[in-house]
Amino acid sequence: MRILTLLAATALLLPAVPAAAQSLTANAAALRDKALADPTAWNVVESLTTEVGPRPIGSPAMTRARDWGVATLTALGFENVHVEPFTTAAWARGEESAEVVGPWPQKLHILGLGRSAPTPKGGLTAEIVLFRSYQEMLDQPAGALKGRIAVVTQKMMRAQDGAGYGAINAMRTQGPVEAAKRGAVGYLIRSLSTDDTRLPHAGAAQPGGIPAAALSTVDAELLEHMVARGRPVTVKLQMASTFNPKAEAWNVVGEIRGSERPDEVIVLGGHLDSWDPGTGAIDDAAGVAIATASARLAASLPQRPRRTIRVVMWGSEEQTGSGEAYAAAHKDEVGKMVVVGESDLGAGPIWSLSLPKGSADHPAMRAFRASLAPLKVIVAGAPRFGGSDVEDLIKAGAPFVDFNQDASRYFDLHHSADDTLDKIKPEELAQNVAVWTSFLYTVANSDIDFRALAKEAK
Repeated sequence: MRILTLLAATALLLPAVPAAAQSLTANAAALRDKALADPTAWNVVESLTTEVGPRPIGSPAMTRARDWGVATLTALGFENVHVEPFTTAAWARGEESAEVVGPWPQKLHILGLGRSAPTPKGGLTAEIVLFRSYQEMLDQPAGALKGRIAVVTQKMMRAQDGAGYGAINAMRTQGPVEAAKRGAVGYLIRSLSTDDTRLPHAGAAQPGGIPAAALSTVDAELLEHMVARGRPVTVKLQMASTFNPKAEAWNVVGEIRGSERPDEVIVLGGHLDSWDPGTGAIDDAAGVAIATASARLAASLPQRPRRTIRVVMWGSEEQTGSGEAYAAAHKDEVGKMVVVGESDLGAGPIWSLSLPKGSADHPAMRAFRASLAPLKVIVAGAPRFGGSDVEDLIKAGAPFVDFNQDASRYFDLHHSADDTLDKIKPEELAQNVAVWTSFLYTVANSDIDFRALAKEAK
């Protein structure tokens, strides 16, 4: 495996110094600069996408990804490398097709939504009812869509912070259930995407008992043009899929143990699984690479970090389960988690970040903030989300951070066949590593207590 050859050329030779405020500032800046030139993150994401590729939960590829994760963390010098198994539901795509059969026959480009029901053998043919917004469909009474295929073509807005995705996410996650309540026999949506290609975008939905799929943005607009002509439009769907309610899954974990307070843990990760159309480069091989490279660099001074830095490659984010399983397995340790975070918005540069309430003026965070100037990152208000895989840790009381990447192009690519390695810019990936490295270093080598600071700030 190529990843096994990474370490030889990337050792750091910075002098060991005490972790006083001045030393924190100097070392954070030095590690930041080293991270900007370090190839580890690129090599990790290249290795995962090349040697494993797409990694749906429950697939043979996900088993290979587990083994890849163990080998990678071990090769990069992490300690206590291990696998934490759990079970979760896994939906798998089969053959899929869609076409307009009348009045103007044309093929449509779709991807079935995760947890979708398959069509009956031979397919499903029905007249469509088209809604330009999700709310318009929700306004229909029970039975109004009986025997029809509901089509929602609401557009997603492009935004640097990705807010456009959250604003309409319910039309994918809840839409099949809501359409079924109103009598629909099938459900199609315009992909939650900002692109203009004929590549549809996958994603999970709540089980609705009806076949459900995402149309490419172009095909959603095609159906709008057809419906505008005033004649009934009939679509045929053929969708096969399988569902395993108790699939094997794994979180892959590695640590750099702290020298003075090893039981105080900083948790950072990305998710190892992906959807199947592309190679899962931006979602989320990039996050796995950022977390792995940052932890290694933050602990690369001759003097070990005082606190433990732990990297988690979460094993089932797309179809859920990994964050809940991890929080359950570590419920007795949450009180010792100094801070948690996740990288799961691609490889675009970090443009803003949010620190736990009351912590910005602590010497460690002043040192960290001083390192951000060359990286063009602003410090905003208190964090709001943290990430899907740390959500349960946050609910249990763990302090968390939001490092906000530029998502302007992310939703052109994610969950689609365009999620491939060539979309990642190495210099932007390195900028992410530089920000996280500086943060991890300053937290691991200080006495900052985010919980206490938050209480004082009330």
